[in-house]
Amino acid sequence: MSDLFDQTPGPSAPQTAPRPLADRLRPTTLAQVIGQRHLLGENGPLGAMLAAGSLSSIIFWGPPGVGKTTIARLLAAETELAFVQISAIFTGVPDLRKVFEAAKIRRANGHGTLLFVDEIHRFNKAQQDGFLPYMEDGTILLVGATTENPSFELNAALMSRAQVMILNRLSLVELELMAQRAEAEMRRALPVTGDGRDALLEMADGDGRALLNLLEQCFSWPAGKPLDREGLSSRLSRRAPKYDKSGEEHYNLISALHKSVRGSDPDAALYWLARMFQGGEDPRYLARRITRMAVEDIGLADPNAQSQCLHAWETYERLGSPEGELAIAQAVIYLALAPKSNASYVAFKAAMGAARETGSNPPPKHILNAPTKMMKEHGYGAGYAYDHDAEDGFSGQNYFPDGMPRGIYYLPPERGHERELKKRVDYFAKLRSQKTK
Repeated sequence: MSDLFDQTPGPSAPQTAPRPLADRLRPTTLAQVIGQRHLLGENGPLGAMLAAGSLSSIIFWGPPGVGKTTIARLLAAETELAFVQISAIFTGVPDLRKVFEAAKIRRANGHGTLLFVDEIHRFNKAQQDGFLPYMEDGTILLVGATTENPSFELNAALMSRAQVMILNRLSLVELELMAQRAEAEMRRALPVTGDGRDALLEMADGDGRALLNLLEQCFSWPAGKPLDREGLSSRLSRRAPKYDKSGEEHYNLISALHKSVRGSDPDAALYWLARMFQGGEDPRYLARRITRMAVEDIGLADPNAQSQCLHAWETYERLGSPEGELAIAQAVIYLALAPKSNASYVAFKAAMGAARETGSNPPPKHILNAPTKMMKEHGYGAGYAYDHDAEDGFSGQNYFPDGMPRGIYYLPPERGHERELKKRVDYFAKLRSQKTK
């Protein structure tokens, strides 16, 4: 897959063939690259490497159309390295051997090689391992590009030999600058109104290559009345939002939804829920996750929150999409506005930790049943105080293993329904203290 501005005509194209707009606007220096100033600026990692004259292997991680290929090509030019580009989608082991052999010959003649590998995450573990000896002996300087999280997709050995640099989607300001460059190159303004121009930039969704394709379409239209947002939308297709139901974006968006609910922001929570629905996420997955949110982040502060989620889940199963999605959205609003408490979650984790540490300690004999004579003779059930016989319905006996300090795990906050539960916890703690003196 080519990247921003990297749309060079094929070798058989005649010199008089029209050049795509992306090719005409391709930067010739790193200073001309739009965006990624956090990497290319004087204080950025790439800027510092170039200033020091020492470039190391790099993994570029970022969405499509943000300049990964262009920057790699310009890095080779800046450092006077031969630029070799391959794609992991179309390159097999025999092809890699040829690339490495050519790089070794080039090195023997005193020339280095910057090997740019697009979609590097598509290589399997063995193929990724194949790069290591050539990186270590300096035969190649590897620049890989991936749209997937490298920590999930790339080998640890490869990651340890390369610096991961994150490229960001282009902002509306940066896309506007790209549009202005296109107008200067074409020597005419885009045939759109101000509102239409805003819509055009939004359609690109942070992808510079997508914007250049949209601009080229606009410039191809015959002269006429400038198009507004509505007119533009009727002629151009909006770029589909980036969403991978099994990849990085899936986890990013569910994290955003969860944290918006936890932060009591129903509007943000609805936005991320809508983004996931539009990306094609399975509503059953969302129903399961919001039920988890109710248990983890609300708990007994509002016991009804869990019921709301289960009812929404059941409603979706009965109605299906899209009607049932409204029930899930309603549950999300309820969760966002509910009082928050993770006291049950924290208490359970603490109890699990204590159970791991003391897992072989038996219960005290006085709370064990004694269905046989032998068990009674061995003290099973001896001394058990039946709580209902106590004047206040509370015996205050110890229920932890003998010799184990009493654990305190559940600490309800004074929020929502747990305000009342805290009163009960404190009441029983006071009674227990009095009865054990």
